[in-house]
Amino acid sequence: MRGIPPPIEQAPNAANPAGQLPSSPDGQPTSVSDGRLPSSRDGRLPPSSSTPSSLPVRLLALSARRGSLLLAVGIFGGVASPALAAAFKGVIAPTVLMMMTLVLLRVDLAGTLAHLRRPVRTGAIIAFLLLACPVLTWAVVAPMHLDAGITAGLVIFATGCAATSSPAFARMVGLDPELSLAVTLATTFLVPLTAPPMVLLLLGVDLSIGTGAFMVRLGLIVGLPMLLSLLLRRLLGPARLLRRADAVDGLLVWLVVFYGFAVMDGLGARMAADPGWVMQAVVAAFAVDYGLNLLTAGAFAGFGAEVAATAGLMSGNRNMALYLAVLPAAADPRVALFFGICQFPLFLSPFLLRPLYRRLVPAAQG
Repeated sequence: MRGIPPPIEQAPNAANPAGQLPSSPDGQPTSVSDGRLPSSRDGRLPPSSSTPSSLPVRLLALSARRGSLLLAVGIFGGVASPALAAAFKGVIAPTVLMMMTLVLLRVDLAGTLAHLRRPVRTGAIIAFLLLACPVLTWAVVAPMHLDAGITAGLVIFATGCAATSSPAFARMVGLDPELSLAVTLATTFLVPLTAPPMVLLLLGVDLSIGTGAFMVRLGLIVGLPMLLSLLLRRLLGPARLLRRADAVDGLLVWLVVFYGFAVMDGLGARMAADPGWVMQAVVAAFAVDYGLNLLTAGAFAGFGAEVAATAGLMSGNRNMALYLAVLPAAADPRVALFFGICQFPLFLSPFLLRPLYRRLVPAAQG
C-alpha cells in the first residue's frame, strides 16, 4: 500500500536478540510504531499460515488474487444476463457506498493527505484530467466526422471526474491507491464547476449539474464512508485488519462486480437493436479510454513510472454515472448508450493492463 512502510525492525537487545517486533500468540505483530498497517507493495498481504480462516474468508482472499479476471467476467455477465443486471440496478447507491467504505478502510489516509500536501504535482494531474483532456479529445475527434452521438459522448467522457472505482483498480494492478483516491475526490468535487462550461464551449450542450444537490449527494457518498471506515479501523484494530486485508480486498472486488452488473442493465437489448452502431461505439470507447491513459501517462512520465501510470489509469477511467443523471432530455439518446459501453474498457482495464504495469512499474510486481 502506498506510503505504508514494511514492518519496522527493532534494535537487538538482551530481551529481544533477534530485533523482532513483539508478537501475539498467533504470530502477528501487536503494534507498529506509527499505527499503520504493513502491507506488500501491490496492496495485498500474504496469507497468514498461522491464523485459521473460515471458508468464506479464504474464498474472499482468493477473489482478491483473481480480481482482474472476475471484473472481466462480470462486465460480460451483465450483458449476457439481463435479469441479473436489472436485479442489481436497484442497489447501485448502497454498492457505491460500501465500495468507498472499503477503499477508505484499505488505503493509507496519511499517504493520501501527503499527496494533497504536494499541490503542484497533484494539481497538475487534476488540471490535466479536467481541462486539457477534453480540449485534446475534441481536437482529435472533431475533424473525424464521426456519428454525432459518439462524438458528443467522447468529448463529454473526457470532461468527467475519475471513476469512484479508481483507487480499487489502482490497488488491483499494484499502482498508487492513495494518489488515486486524492485525485478522485478532488476531481469529483470540481467537475460540477469545470464540466458544464467545457461541454457548452466545445459542443454547445448545456449540462445542468445542480451544484447544491450534487454536493449533498457527494457528502453522502464520501462523508458517510469516511466515518464508517474510521469507525471500522477503531473497532477492528491494526492487527485484525492486517490478518483480514486480503478478505477485505476480495469483498471490494465483488462489490465492483455487482456494480458492473448493474450498469449493464438494458445494454444487451440496445446492442441487439443496432449492432453496427454499437461496434463503432465499442471501438471509440476503447480508443478514448486507453488513448487518454497513454496520453496522460506520457505527460507525467517525468514524475516517475508509478505516478505516470496511476495518472493514466485515472484519466482513462472516468465516472459516467453523474452524467447519466444530468443529461438534458433533448440530448442524443445514443450519448447515454455510449456511456454504458464505456464500462467495457473500464472494467477490463485491470485484466488487460496489469501485465504491462508489472513490466513498467517495479512497485507493481508481486
